Amino acid sequence: MAHLLGAEALHLEFPTKLVFDSITLGVNEGDRIGIVGRNGDGKSSLLAMLAGRRTPDSGRVTVRNGVRIGVLDQADTLPDNETVGHAVVGDTPEYEWAGDPRIRDIIAGLLGDLDWEAGLATLSGGQRRRVALARLLTGSWDVLALDEPTNHLDLEAITWLAEHLKTRWTASAGGLLVVTHDRWFLDEVCTATWEVHDRIVEPFEGGYAAYILQRVERDRQAAATEARRQNLARKELAWLRRGAPARTSKPKFRIEAANTLIADVPPIRDTVALQSLAVTRLGKDVVDLLDASVSYGDHQVLRGVEWRLAPGERTGILGVNGAGKSTLLGLIDGSVAPTGGRVKRGTTVKVATLSQRLDELEEFLDDPVRVVIARLRSTYTLGSGSKAQELTPAQLLERLGFSSAQLSTPVKDLSGGQQRRLQLLLILLDQPNVLILDEPTNDLDTDMLAALEDLLDSWPGTLVVVSHDRYFLERVTDQQYAILDGCLRHLPGGVDEYLRLRMAQERAAAAAPLTSEVAAPPASDRPSGKELRDAEKELASLERRIERLQRQAADARVKLADLDQSDYQLLGAEMAKITTLEDEAEGLEERWLELSVLFE
Repeated sequence: MAHLLGAEALHLEFPTKLVFDSITLGVNEGDRIGIVGRNGDGKSSLLAMLAGRRTPDSGRVTVRNGVRIGVLDQADTLPDNETVGHAVVGDTPEYEWAGDPRIRDIIAGLLGDLDWEAGLATLSGGQRRRVALARLLTGSWDVLALDEPTNHLDLEAITWLAEHLKTRWTASAGGLLVVTHDRWFLDEVCTATWEVHDRIVEPFEGGYAAYILQRVERDRQAAATEARRQNLARKELAWLRRGAPARTSKPKFRIEAANTLIADVPPIRDTVALQSLAVTRLGKDVVDLLDASVSYGDHQVLRGVEWRLAPGERTGILGVNGAGKSTLLGLIDGSVAPTGGRVKRGTTVKVATLSQRLDELEEFLDDPVRVVIARLRSTYTLGSGSKAQELTPAQLLERLGFSSAQLSTPVKDLSGGQQRRLQLLLILLDQPNVLILDEPTNDLDTDMLAALEDLLDSWPGTLVVVSHDRYFLERVTDQQYAILDGCLRHLPGGVDEYLRLRMAQERAAAAAPLTSEVAAPPASDRPSGKELRDAEKELASLERRIERLQRQAADARVKLADLDQSDYQLLGAEMAKITTLEDEAEGLEERWLELSVLFE
């Protein structure tokens, strides 16, 4: 493959830290490289040097003649005095960019909800981020260098971006370098992984799942001081093989190696023990939403929500921005009162919320970390029964990635990720039995995300998670719900089902203007009571059939991992069966949406 760019003996040093010491690497056409590592180890600096944005102290970066490199920085570099449209397409005539299907797809995928003539100064930080990404992607580049491109994107936009990057070039053309903590995105897009650690860059074949497998093997052969890191990685590998087997079928090396490594790894969570302990702490009643509705003035956000949270339940909540996720969380924690229906709480329920803000740290900003934890309870219990483990706050901090030296650092001087972890510690040590996590993965690197997931595996309570990080959501929760048109809907098919439903919604919305010109039917043509009852019965039947089909398709995908991977005929036949099941479910979902309109 043709060479695009390379680095020779790069050396980078800050006044208090040596970042890189003589690293040499290259990017060829067809490379799709994910860059991972702990926060502060130099991922963004490496990307900046390769893209020509930062000059190394010694060594050099070489770029093949004529290669064009497009860069997405973490910082907001957009001018305030531009409109959305001008920022994206500049002075290009409308007939040119509107006639380009690639540009139309980028605008629809990232900016569909924005006013094309809106000034950038009026946009939120997340909206400006999407404009910057769209502006970059509309250009013609041989190499894209993206620094945290999924920040501020919702699940649908992240899914769109992954598909765009997979199809932007042919398999043997273009180059991608991406720094991200989104592990699903790494698996979906990248064919190689660079781990930045200890002043070096270590290459691995494949995406995140493949990287974890190879890192486990590396750690298995390492010194005893690496034992804890190995165990966390082994546990995460067990999740990757048992919870998402299709991901590890992509690497070219033998899958038998993974099975050998995780043969003695226990299940991710001892569900029975945790639920038993949760019932002991909570009783049978947690929080019941009974026909709950919330309206703000004339705008109804939630309607007729029926949901009974069970002890030990682990649930992920999906929905577009503005769908009502925060309102739903407010009903659970009591900060929002229903305007219809009611909310019933168990007498022993103690709810705590890890919000997107850092309110819990406000009073401690000037205090060193050790002073903050000295005010807290002396021990924290992880797990249950014979596996119960007593940890001091300092041990818990160490488990969350704090070094002993950082205990003397004032809270205000901690990084965003460190403040986030300290915020979680304060909440956990308050011993809640219902925990709400609202975008908990912000500012955390992949190692800290694995540590957080490991900690939550042994937390015995009811867990509700809102997150755009698909990997985290699927990893720590056992079921998912979505807020669609103000209603709460169970998703037996998980995130994939949600994305299919949202696509069907968008198709229906796009078709609506075509029928809006037709006059409304007279009262005599509107559904009768009997027709509504029949529709309600059909809806219930459709939901059961959709759930059964999705369960059959999911079971069939799991069984694929047990088949002979060299028997392509058999694999093709099984995949055809799965596709048939999924297509049938999608058709029923469209019918479900058609009937739902009758009740609006």
